[in-house]
Amino acid sequence: MKTHTNFLLFATLLVVVLIGTLDFQVCSGALHETSLNLKFYKQTCPKAEKIIKAAVDEHAKTNPFLGALLLRIHYHDCFVRGCDASLLLDPSSKTKQVEKQARPNLSVLGFDVIDDIKTQVEKACPHTVSCADIIALATRDAVSFQFRRPMWKVPLGRRDGRDSLATDVIPNLPSASSNFSTLLQLFSGKGLNLKDLVALSGAHTVGIAHCGEISRRLFNFSGKGDTDPSLNPAYAKSLKAQCANINNIVEMDPTSVTNFDNHYYRNLLENKGLFNSDASLLTDKSAAKLVNHFQVGDKFLLEFAKSMRKMGAMDVLTGKQGEIRKKCHLRN
Repeated sequence: MKTHTNFLLFATLLVVVLIGTLDFQVCSGALHETSLNLKFYKQTCPKAEKIIKAAVDEHAKTNPFLGALLLRIHYHDCFVRGCDASLLLDPSSKTKQVEKQARPNLSVLGFDVIDDIKTQVEKACPHTVSCADIIALATRDAVSFQFRRPMWKVPLGRRDGRDSLATDVIPNLPSASSNFSTLLQLFSGKGLNLKDLVALSGAHTVGIAHCGEISRRLFNFSGKGDTDPSLNPAYAKSLKAQCANINNIVEMDPTSVTNFDNHYYRNLLENKGLFNSDASLLTDKSAAKLVNHFQVGDKFLLEFAKSMRKMGAMDVLTGKQGEIRKKCHLRN
């Protein structure tokens, strides 16, 4: 695999601690009522999770950014049309562009990892395990690799969507320059709340970003060749040096770029949030209070898991909806 030679992350997100019953049912906002089950493949493909974990572990050994890559895929997929693996589809015509061709997704990497996992699962259980479920499980396993244990449980039963449109992407994905009100509005429209917004933003504790995403914030914030005054001066100076070339890359979390931890929130409180969207969390009193809360102990990991459970159930297809793709990048 070559993903370890190319890295990029925005946005981010992850994970799920399943509490209580095996069935997960939600009906709130964009979280449509559904039924996902921890034992969904018990009869049809009992080794599915083991196969996926083994494949992820092999990739993670050579790519320390794998968790960041798969988090981005999972997030960008779920926020557009729901968690249906529509992001993975290649174009089937020259006239209609698909999600992966939209500008925010041109830098998304890791599709080859999902394809490799799907190939291995298909050999064991043909036409059984959906690409949408593979994304959810692979993301969990990639993030969990550093902990050497599963960090959450993933309810299963998603099916793959048949539709994918590039025009659906920008209206549904926040950008690096989004302000707080825009972020909250987008998340609320998906059935997610303020705590989910702050917790899921913590995925920016891993991965890297292109300087092009922050160039305006560094070099022309108000159109007068200035720097965003909310940035920590020393941090801003460091970023400007690293981004002398707009094509360069910078670490999302300079203190622990490959570790999934709470350093993101500590950085924010020191005014070292990389994106404007990160810094915007401090402009709202309630959000800032959560930032301070999540920097302590394992509070972030626990809340992040709950929020990922909600995100992973957004607009999922189940039952006879959609399909189970034989190849993740192609409709059947």
